[in-house]
Amino acid sequence: MNRLILIFIALFSVTSPSQANSPLTIERIYASPSLSGSTVRNIQMSPDGKRVTFIKGKQSDYDKYDLWEYNIESGKTQKLFDSNDLHSGDEKLSDEEKARRERMRLSGSGIVQYSWSSDGSALLFPLAGDAFHHKIGTEGAKRLLATPEFETDIKFSPKGNFISFIRDQNLYILNIESGEETAITSSGGGDIKFGMAEFVAQEEMSRNTGYWWSPDEANIAFTKVDEAPVNSITRSEIYADRIATITQKYPKAGTPNVLIKLAVSNIESAKTTWVDLGDNQDIYLARAKWMNNDTLTYQVQTRDQKSLELRAFKLTDNKPSVLLTETSETWINLHDDLSFIEDLKAFIWASERDGFKHLYLYNNEGKLIQQLTKGEWVVESIRGRSERDIFISARKDSVLESHVYKLNLDTKEMTLLTELGWYNSATFSKDGSIFVNNRSNANTPSQVSLHTNKGKRLTWLNKNEIDKNHPLHALEDSWVEPSFGTFNTKDGAELYYRMYTPENIDTKRPAIVYLYGGPHAQVVTNRWGGQRGFLMQYWVSKGYVVFSIDNRGSNFRGKAFEDPIYRKMGDIEVQDQVAGVEFLRSFDFVDPARVGVYGHSYGGYMTLMTMFKASDYFAAGVSGAPVTDWRLYDTHYTERYMGNPQEVDEFYTASSVFPYAKDLKGDLLIYHGMADDNVLFTHSTMLYKHLQDLALPFEVMDYPGKKHSIRGKNTGIHLYHTITNFFDRNLQPEK
Repeated sequence: MNRLILIFIALFSVTSPSQANSPLTIERIYASPSLSGSTVRNIQMSPDGKRVTFIKGKQSDYDKYDLWEYNIESGKTQKLFDSNDLHSGDEKLSDEEKARRERMRLSGSGIVQYSWSSDGSALLFPLAGDAFHHKIGTEGAKRLLATPEFETDIKFSPKGNFISFIRDQNLYILNIESGEETAITSSGGGDIKFGMAEFVAQEEMSRNTGYWWSPDEANIAFTKVDEAPVNSITRSEIYADRIATITQKYPKAGTPNVLIKLAVSNIESAKTTWVDLGDNQDIYLARAKWMNNDTLTYQVQTRDQKSLELRAFKLTDNKPSVLLTETSETWINLHDDLSFIEDLKAFIWASERDGFKHLYLYNNEGKLIQQLTKGEWVVESIRGRSERDIFISARKDSVLESHVYKLNLDTKEMTLLTELGWYNSATFSKDGSIFVNNRSNANTPSQVSLHTNKGKRLTWLNKNEIDKNHPLHALEDSWVEPSFGTFNTKDGAELYYRMYTPENIDTKRPAIVYLYGGPHAQVVTNRWGGQRGFLMQYWVSKGYVVFSIDNRGSNFRGKAFEDPIYRKMGDIEVQDQVAGVEFLRSFDFVDPARVGVYGHSYGGYMTLMTMFKASDYFAAGVSGAPVTDWRLYDTHYTERYMGNPQEVDEFYTASSVFPYAKDLKGDLLIYHGMADDNVLFTHSTMLYKHLQDLALPFEVMDYPGKKHSIRGKNTGIHLYHTITNFFDRNLQPEK
């Protein structure tokens, strides 16, 4: 295991000499997935720790994915399945699957997802609406589903004897050996959906499923969603050759949500038991997870999201109980860090009750045993467990870097397992004995290696050295390493920044501020930037200073750093971005009159708010797919931070862009996908009309048929050119 083994051979494939010697251009950023580092994703370790699997895109077909494996014992890499061999022609996704993939930010075609059986003996993957099963050690894949209907949310049962899936809004299971199919529910359709996550659960709660197997496969829990109370909106999806009128159930802030119920069905008896969720039906079912074979836990969040209860439902008496309650004066952040420890009859729970996200140990009856981690830093997630140790990702040593730590349950001692100076993502084997680590930093693309649970590197899986054959080799001489640092606002807040500086700073240089600014996000990190990172390098090569900060409201700085946006979106974020520009102006090489700003989604909203509210600081702005009025956005996200507009409408008015649009002075470009079903195209069209009514000039670039993410290779090239050309026209001096 001490030899160098390169897997993922096309992660950064060798390019021809003509490509290798060409300068960085927008076309080149998109020309090869190897340059952007986007060809390999979904790296997993088999539960038995014998294989590393991943999906990889074809060089000739940019976003078509196949399934690959690396055998740890033999050191061999092989393609397991070519998606074209299993399905030829275009994939005709159902509307539900299209929406689900958009919610999951899942792009591409072919084998885009897969899962392991719990014992590591088999793989399951959906393709073109059906399901394929591969038994390790055998040839080929067995097609388990071959139906005209499009099945979604396909899973293994815990012991691998069944698969489960959603078809026509009902939940089904299929016995893999016999092929026998059983409908768990049969009355789904119209407004009624069984086993499916509603829109806000997928988009805002990161819950993409509505059903959960018990560990012994004896029972399956599932939701019943009734969308009848949710208002229907009619929106137009504008394509190049047609306009589709879509009627969609969309719960705008302040309007009714779905009605949700939770049930448990016994597989053998087919008896269904409904869980008593209480008299208040205006709730969110945030999570569900089995504690053991007899107890289902589930998390219920109040509509205002100031209270979250972890409840338990015991099948022995069919009675629910409350294990613990979290409360906040602002909001509770959801997480996925509930981990049951069977031998201790205890569970680990994450909480921000002391101001930072930390881990706590409870017994199975909900009694607190001890706090496991503590300090002015945050735990990101639980990654694995081995006997008396758990493995976590956290920001203990650097806000800008994610590191892997071993936490001993007895001593609470934490041991750093990864190297400082890198941003890490670890995947552990089921027994926690080894892990695959994917690391990068701002100047080094992803490197993949195999480690013991003490952090010792066993081998490189992809060292990814930038030698003369590497696609990035030709860029080394012109590569600009960003600088990182902090500065303080006038009211004493410490903010982190990242800055790319051109080589020639003998004259005043224009600057572009790239921002996001919203919650649950972080822009300033020491990690590989992908295509957007290359765009920043391109801008620097053209003479721009490129600058970013993480304002208050953003992630990984603790709850007190997030809370200032409560009921005041677009306020403290703008103040902090202005403070960032004031800091930027302190550098002699920055031209204070030529500062631009660019962001997408919440960043698009922030571009508008900075251009409208701080026009003396920003000369030009590009706003992508912006929210313009939070009344138009969905309940769970918006009310979490803003409250219910039925109760606090004045806060919504103050946080919309419209009261401030009259103060626009600089040059503004707005772009939007014309089929966006997340931040609806209406957000932009309303602003277009408002600015026109004010007789204020601005520029527009809208994309027919595109959703919120504006996907597509050539579309991306066009978008990056449009943004860059806009800044060139408005920030660069006339020649």
